[in-house]
Amino acid sequence: MERLTARDFDPAVLKLFDQYVHGQLSRRGFLDGAARYTTVGTTAAGLLAALSPAFAAAQQVSPTDARIRTSHIEVPSPLGNGVVKGLLAQPAQAREKVQAVLVVHENRGLNPHIEDVARRFAVEGFTAFAPDALAPLGGYPGDEDKARDLFARLDQTRAREDFVAAHAHLKTLAGSATRVGAVGFCYGGTIVSHLATRLPDLAGGVPFYGGAPAAAEVTRIRSPLLLHYAGDDERINAGWPAYEAALKTAGVAYEAHVYPGVQHGFHNDTTPRYDDASAKLAWQRTLAFFRRTLAA
Repeated sequence: MERLTARDFDPAVLKLFDQYVHGQLSRRGFLDGAARYTTVGTTAAGLLAALSPAFAAAQQVSPTDARIRTSHIEVPSPLGNGVVKGLLAQPAQAREKVQAVLVVHENRGLNPHIEDVARRFAVEGFTAFAPDALAPLGGYPGDEDKARDLFARLDQTRAREDFVAAHAHLKTLAGSATRVGAVGFCYGGTIVSHLATRLPDLAGGVPFYGGAPAAAEVTRIRSPLLLHYAGDDERINAGWPAYEAALKTAGVAYEAHVYPGVQHGFHNDTTPRYDDASAKLAWQRTLAFFRRTLAA
C-alpha cells in the first residue's frame, strides 16, 4: 500500500490536525471541522486515523539491533521532579569516549518514535539520552490522546529543570564526551532553544520547528545553533523573524534552514506530514553539525 503524504489531504484538514496535535482543538473539534472536507468513502474519523502515528511501520532501528545497546535509566533532578527517567542508547562497540546528544521529544512524551530517533543516533556513533517529561505523571501512556491529556497537566517549570539535569548527567556519563549537544522536535525544539539560554556549556543545539525564547533571553546563548523550519508552518514561523533578529544582535553563531512546501513535523516519519527528502537532508545536516561542534 502506497504511503500517504501531506499532499493527500486538504490543507484545511492539515491545519485542523496541527491545532488538534498542539491542544488548540479537541478531538471532537477536529472531527467536526474535518467533516466538512470528507469525500465519498471517507469520514472525519478516518482522516484522523490516517494522520495519526504508525510507529511500527516507521521504526528504523530495532531495540535489539546488535550495533547498539540500550537501557532505561533514572537521573537525579533535585530542582525538577526529583528524578528524570528515559532511554539511554549507545554504540555497542565504542572503544573511546563518544559524542553525546540529548534528544527531546514532541508534546506526547517519550513515545516509540523518539525512542527510535535516540537509537538512530546510537547507530551513527553517538551516545543519546531521551528523557520522558511525562515520567512524573506515569510516563508515556502508550496512547497519543492520553499522552496529550497528560501533557496539559505537566509542570513545565519542573520539566525544564529535568532536561537541565539530563544534560548534566550526560556530561558525566562514563564513556561519553564532556561536550554535549541537544536536539528536539516541536515542543522539544522549544526546549532546546531554552536550554541554549540556560546552559553556557551546551556544545550545540538543533531545534526542529520549535518555538523561540524571549529576545532578552537570547543574549545568554553561547552555543552554536542549527535551526530547521517547515515552510508551511505559520504558527511557528511567525516567531522566526524576531528570533533571527535577536540571534544576530546577540552575535550567536547560527545556521537556519526553511524547507519549502513541507508541514510542521516533517521529520516525524510516523505520520503523513513526513517529507522524505527534507527529513533526510535535515538529518544529514544535523549529524554533520554535531560531529563538528561536539568534537571542537
